[in-house]
Order: sequence, then C-alpha cells, then structure tokens
Amino acid sequence: MTRPFAALVAMLLLAGAPVAGQSISQAAAASLQNVQTAAPEAHPTPAHTGWASLAKDTGRDFIAFPKRKSTWVLLGAGAAGALLAHQADDYVQEHIVGNSTADKIFAPGKVIGSAYVQVGASVGMWVVGRYIVPAEGEPKTNKWSHLGFDLMRAQIVTQTFTQAMKYTIRRDRPTGECCAFPSGHASSAFAAAAVLERHFGYRGSWPALLGATYVATSRLVDNRHFLSDVVFGAALGTAAGWTIVGTHGRDQYALQPVPVRGGMMIALVRTRD
Repeated sequence: MTRPFAALVAMLLLAGAPVAGQSISQAAAASLQNVQTAAPEAHPTPAHTGWASLAKDTGRDFIAFPKRKSTWVLLGAGAAGALLAHQADDYVQEHIVGNSTADKIFAPGKVIGSAYVQVGASVGMWVVGRYIVPAEGEPKTNKWSHLGFDLMRAQIVTQTFTQAMKYTIRRDRPTGECCAFPSGHASSAFAAAAVLERHFGYRGSWPALLGATYVATSRLVDNRHFLSDVVFGAALGTAAGWTIVGTHGRDQYALQPVPVRGGMMIALVRTRD
C-alpha cells in the first residue's frame, strides 16, 4: 500500500501545486532618494461582487481561459501526467480498492469534494462577506465577499469544462459506468485550492492543497476514478482557478513622476501582484 499512495500523492502535488511568486522591480530605484512608492494591493478587491458582476466577470473568465499561457502549460502537464499515470491505473486500483482502513479514512472525501459542497461553501462565503460581516453603511465588497466571489466563478468555469469533457470523451469508470475522465471532484477541489493560494499566499494554501489531494485520492479508494482521471482533473481545476485570479499575477506598468534634484523624472514602474 505504501508505494501506490506515495506515487499518487507525489503525482497529484506535481499536477496541481500552485507556483508562488511575487516580485516588484523598479527602474533606477537605486538613484532615487527620499521617495516612497506604495506597492499595489496584492489581491485588489474588485469594485463590485454582486450578481451582475458575477455574470459579467464569469463570461470574461470563459474567454480568458484559452488565452492564458498558464492554461496550456497546466493542461499539457496534466495530459502528460495522465498519460504516464494511465500505465499504472490498473495497478493502483488493485492495491487501493477494497482496503477497509482506507475506506474509512477517505470516506468524507466524496462529500467534501462534491460540487454541491464546493459551490455551497463558495456561496456561503460570499453571503457572509456581503450581508453579515459589513456593518450598516459599510461596503458589501470586502475580502470575504471577494473570496466567495472568486470561488463561485472558479466552480462555474471548472465544472463547465469538466462536464463537457466527461460527456465528450465518455471514458468508463472502474465500475463500468460513464463518465470518468476527468474527475469532477479533483477539478473542483484543486480549483478552490488555486483561488485560495492567490488570496492567502503560497504557505496559506497548503491546507487547501492537501485537502484537494485528499479528495482526489478518495475517488480512487471509492473506485469511482482511475489515477489518470484525477491527475488531469487536478490540472484542469488549477488552470481554471488561475484563470479566475489571473489579474492578480499580471504585470502592470505605470508612469510615475519622481521629484529629483533640479527637476522631475518620469519613471516606468513594473509591478507584479
């Protein structure tokens, strides 16, 4: 049992682990004296998080998904990982399915990773942020409604692509039913983990990443998916999640006037949120 589980966890982490990186570079910074420039907010809160914004921004997400380089890098890595994992599909199923201890440990994964729970948690976070946290007169758009807003968009985009692929590819599950590829539980869980990584940072995202790996593994133990299904599902979910929060990692350029001795200098500043 040790080898299949170790290989599974390693492959899922490689397929879905977020890549952290925040960098701020400023032109001619060494020559500037007595000048303080404030970096932009790491995860800027949107102006609106209402239903109209949800529809509008989600529509933009679907358009942005195929345009992002990270989408194709992740999907390519997921496809390659799924192809390699396919060679071990039968072996992993033989050694995981039917283990009573594993059944008990991973039983909650079926519920935690379901679309109902993922969407429900997202909507719940959004409701808390908009209608419970703000005091009277305070704005309804804050970090909590923003998080719920992003999580809802991530689930909509993820499940749309996941279900479209399921019923196009129509790969049978280990039990002989349709449709296995890719795993919807894995894609939903890793999409949520990708959004949480951008909101709470790489270190703060580890619990969500481990939780997503737990959910994906539960689908193998429950004999609902092959290893290759969950590997590609993890990559698809991460790609969708990164599409939602993609503006957080986009380079931004601005011309900034800087007073210097004898005049004024215009500096071109690049920041990456």
